[in-house]
Amino acid sequence: MLVLGSGVAGLSAAVRLAAPMSPDGAGFGIDSNGLRVGVLTKAELSQSATRWAQGGVAAVLGGDEDSTDLHLADTLAAGAGLCDTDAVRVLVDEGPTRVHELIAMGAVFDRQPGGALALAREGGHSTARVVHAGGAATGVEVERALVDATRGSAAAVLEEWFALDLLVEGGRCRGVRALSAGGRIVEVRATHTVLATGGAGQLFAVTTNPAEATADGLAMALRAGVPVADVEFMQFHPTALHHPAMPRPLLSEALRGHGALLRDARGERFVEELAPRDVVSRAMAERMQEQGVDSLWLDATALPSFDARFPTIAASLRAIGLDPSRDWLPIAPAAHYLSGGVLTDLSGATALAGLWAAGEVACTGVHGANRLASNSLLEGMVFGARLAEAILAGRDGPSPTGVMGAVLAGTAVPVDSGVAAPWTGQGSMDPATDGSTWPDVTKTRDCVQRAMTAGAGVVRSADSLAGAGRVVEAIGAAVGRGTPESRAHGELVNLVTAAGSVLRSATVRCETRGAHARSDHPDPLDRWRCRIVRSGDGVGILDGLGAPEADRSGSTAAGR
Repeated sequence: MLVLGSGVAGLSAAVRLAAPMSPDGAGFGIDSNGLRVGVLTKAELSQSATRWAQGGVAAVLGGDEDSTDLHLADTLAAGAGLCDTDAVRVLVDEGPTRVHELIAMGAVFDRQPGGALALAREGGHSTARVVHAGGAATGVEVERALVDATRGSAAAVLEEWFALDLLVEGGRCRGVRALSAGGRIVEVRATHTVLATGGAGQLFAVTTNPAEATADGLAMALRAGVPVADVEFMQFHPTALHHPAMPRPLLSEALRGHGALLRDARGERFVEELAPRDVVSRAMAERMQEQGVDSLWLDATALPSFDARFPTIAASLRAIGLDPSRDWLPIAPAAHYLSGGVLTDLSGATALAGLWAAGEVACTGVHGANRLASNSLLEGMVFGARLAEAILAGRDGPSPTGVMGAVLAGTAVPVDSGVAAPWTGQGSMDPATDGSTWPDVTKTRDCVQRAMTAGAGVVRSADSLAGAGRVVEAIGAAVGRGTPESRAHGELVNLVTAAGSVLRSATVRCETRGAHARSDHPDPLDRWRCRIVRSGDGVGILDGLGAPEADRSGSTAAGR
């Protein structure tokens, strides 16, 4: 078994599949189940998007004021009508057990003076249920515990390796082609391959995501024709610090949970601070446009014991000359989390036999059109564990559960967006035959990011999406030729592939829902309470949330 990625989802799977090393273990670690388990990561094992997660892990761990039903209701409300209820039920019911397992592995969460876990409240949550570590350094602690557990298991770790493409033979995934740490192209074969490669924040010029978040797993799936969905729903975090640093420093949602206020350029409050992220980001974008400014303010001056409760944030603020006890903090939305991804069933199986997905790269249906704060680490823990259990039980392909049910039932209606599709990046990254050379990777990547920020940001329109599409299509024509010479080249190809998919889906969805806001279609529409799925070159409307209609504003059904 091969796990791609070293975040919470991938390592949650790996530690369950890899027992202590047997004396005769060679190559991938051989565990007591006879599996050979390897983790391939393009950076160091501990360097993933998980470590950047600040707020915490949302789970119902006891208390009269909370229940799993309430957590489910909050998640469904944030998802704006597109969550898969069965997937959310799995998340909230199994989440508490996974948190306690993580604590048993050695994760240390913040506690109250009496010893009980300290719980925070974040936007979209009706009560305090978010466990955290180091104030706002939860991801670092979760990653530390999982990395320690992985290094103590039978899993072989391939650091500084970069997966190029899925190996697909005989209708199933057989592993990946990869660039080794030494720069050689190598086939890494596996009976089961797990995509746990994280998100796509680097599609945008302003993001909270690390440089590694280049949509690698999503792009590999697209090139292999594996169905993906909901990729138009890129969540923008409303309170990223407006500062030249990249990734943008994140001012945790827990600050607003403790009473910090959002203020506009005139110092006035303009939105409910604990509304879901899509609502707050959209209100901020509109207010910034109205007032002609590029940032607003987070007022945390009234918060007691700021340094003690949020030591990591306090230190980073003071390092750049800001005192949260006196200064309002400049903020602006930044690309944060892709709610969609590679379609899976409730055990993490994709439509391609032998290929599994978990974490931000996957579309389980949990997040719908907008992720509820602090559900991301929980989703990785829950579904990483579920796919491991399914593999150990002998599962080899998808079941008709969750969002996969409609895919297996064949109820996708093909559509034509009515505009030229951006470059899709179909096919593997094969050597060129025309002697073409690569463009400047750094400048070209920056061009993609600026085009996506301008055309597919917090608020989009048909015109802005088309403008970004023209840029991406032109760049795709240049970078779609030739074998990547380095990880940077491969990441650029993946960003262009993913950008084309995001733009195409955002163009098709002619409404405003959750994290997808269209200025030319400002309202949510019942007929768009559906999932837009891509497979190969095709775009379809998935009939799983309500009957698809023959006429969807701006799109034409091409048949069933």
